[in-house]
Amino acid sequence: MTGDMTELRHIRGLDAIPAADMPARAPAPVDTWHPARSAPIDIAIDIDGNWSHEGSAIRRAGLVALFASILRREPDGHYVLVTPAEKRAIQVADVPFVAVDMQIDGNSADQTVTLTTNLGETVAIDDDHPMRFAEGPAAGGIALPYVTVRGGLEARLARSVFPDMVEAGCVEVHDGDRWFGIWSSARFWPMMRADEAGV
Repeated sequence: MTGDMTELRHIRGLDAIPAADMPARAPAPVDTWHPARSAPIDIAIDIDGNWSHEGSAIRRAGLVALFASILRREPDGHYVLVTPAEKRAIQVADVPFVAVDMQIDGNSADQTVTLTTNLGETVAIDDDHPMRFAEGPAAGGIALPYVTVRGGLEARLARSVFPDMVEAGCVEVHDGDRWFGIWSSARFWPMMRADEAGV
């Protein structure tokens, strides 16, 4: 890769996206763009949320933020970078984001859990940003939390942050059974049955 402009030249229509401060960048209105032109591009997001182009790491935080702002998940589960002019399919090893920090405000059923992704986006676990548990490629046999960030794009909780979530967990009766889980935004989010968790 010869420089940042290498990636920019591969995607038409980037000049139609409003400028914004980097790396904090508002997502583009990708759901309203339906370009006819479509092709793959050799951009990938690895299991740890790192972006690369043609096998070389994209090191500029601003460029990664730009690409993340035009990222969309298609109904078939594939990921594309979308502009008004075209969409380009990319490869994603698991999910595009990793939640690298967690903050808890309040206590017990009144608390709100807010996650920060590796790209600096923050999202509170709530009905609009639900949490699910799954044994994804990075889990190593352990079910880890996945939280919707926006538009079907998810962040997987980093394994280094998972113990903090467990520390904040509790046991509640959910659907007639005892579950270990965590409260956020006035809702109990079950993680595993209490007997399986040993509590």
